[in-house]
Amino acid sequence: MDMSSRLEVWQQLAESCGLSTLQQGLQQVWRLLLLCLICRLCFRLGGVSTVKHVVSALAGMYSLFLFFELHMMWVLLLSALCYLVLLLSRYSSSRGLFLSVVILIYLLTGELHLIDMVTWHKIRGSQMVVAMKAISLAFDLDRGAIGSLPSPAEFFGYILFVGTVVFGPWISFPTYKNAVEGKKLSWSWLQSSSLSLLKSQICLLVSTCIAPYLFPLFIPIHGNSVTYKWLRAYENAVSFHFSNYFVGHLSEGTSMLAGAGFTEEKDNIKWDMSVVKPLSVEMPRSMVLVVTSWNVPMSRWLKTYVFKNAMKLGTFAAILLTYSASALLHGLSFHLGAVLLSLGFITYVEHALRKKLAAIFSACILSRPCASDCSHQHKKEYWVMLLNVLFSLLTIFHLTYLGSMFDPGVDEQEVEEGYAAIHTIQRWSELNWASHWLVFACWVFYRLIQ
Repeated sequence: MDMSSRLEVWQQLAESCGLSTLQQGLQQVWRLLLLCLICRLCFRLGGVSTVKHVVSALAGMYSLFLFFELHMMWVLLLSALCYLVLLLSRYSSSRGLFLSVVILIYLLTGELHLIDMVTWHKIRGSQMVVAMKAISLAFDLDRGAIGSLPSPAEFFGYILFVGTVVFGPWISFPTYKNAVEGKKLSWSWLQSSSLSLLKSQICLLVSTCIAPYLFPLFIPIHGNSVTYKWLRAYENAVSFHFSNYFVGHLSEGTSMLAGAGFTEEKDNIKWDMSVVKPLSVEMPRSMVLVVTSWNVPMSRWLKTYVFKNAMKLGTFAAILLTYSASALLHGLSFHLGAVLLSLGFITYVEHALRKKLAAIFSACILSRPCASDCSHQHKKEYWVMLLNVLFSLLTIFHLTYLGSMFDPGVDEQEVEEGYAAIHTIQRWSELNWASHWLVFACWVFYRLIQ
């Protein structure tokens, strides 16, 4: 395809896909953005704190109705159940664990017996945010980080906070309380919110209109039957990545617009909420950093409330339990469960192998960048940088393989109901289970040099 033909196709794609995608995206979120702004202004006007919490809860309920209509009742039911459990167990020292079990039973029962699959997948994100908020609150009460059980107004204002209840992200109870205080309106607040919303629309365009046509329309690379499969897999992975960045940046924008997501140093307020870090995923140093950059608040939540509590079982068991908890929060989806558990094994093997090699060579090749005053002898030699690049390419390979199943070209009904197990197996079989075999080989190599 010559350049003139390529430009003509790009123009047609921009007209047929780009404009309609942006229009549909704005139509879906403009009322949510307006609710966030109204909530922010109400917080700023001052008044009784109880009224602010009620406004937060009512705005969140209306936003749920806008997106899920009467199906929002399932989210409200989970919220009420969480508060009832916390109220009945207010004298217990194991509220976090008990509430986690109750929420898990509720989610499994709802998915398996009470709600049809399409509806459940639509409300799954909001259910997950509510569950994470309630569990974090329960554990914070257990450890004394929060002095007493919040009032009903405070609890439901937090759980149904309009800035996070639809698209996330998870925020802690103290973060919500800071938002309710109503920091003054500023140019930096508006600029940060608008920039995140702009980024979200750009990511939506890339996911929908660019990534599915990456090869050879945008990047003129052709290949045989084997390389074609991997090029298609990379397209699917990139499309899926940018759909996640879309949600992440959108949640940054809604959270900050509603008044959350700032850090305060003396009198200086920085609106710097970060949910996703695309560069750390697309140009990764390691799979460990990919996992933490994919959804920063959720990674922090899993580390604080799952991983640290499970460390008494050992590192590998804690990692496995953490990814299992993440899989269960995402629902009984075979493809997500398979990806998350595979990620658990990949990150563990990668971390262990790089830690061992760093010790053998005394080189800065750990999964995370070393501090400037680390004890390694070799820091910036060419062979050290080459090893880090090799591990980066290995991570991109794993991400391509894991993301190959998220095919934007499959039947829409299948996407709404969740990809079937046969879809996952078929996609990975087409790639000869290459990533799993490679992880196994790395593990064998690690055991040999241990």
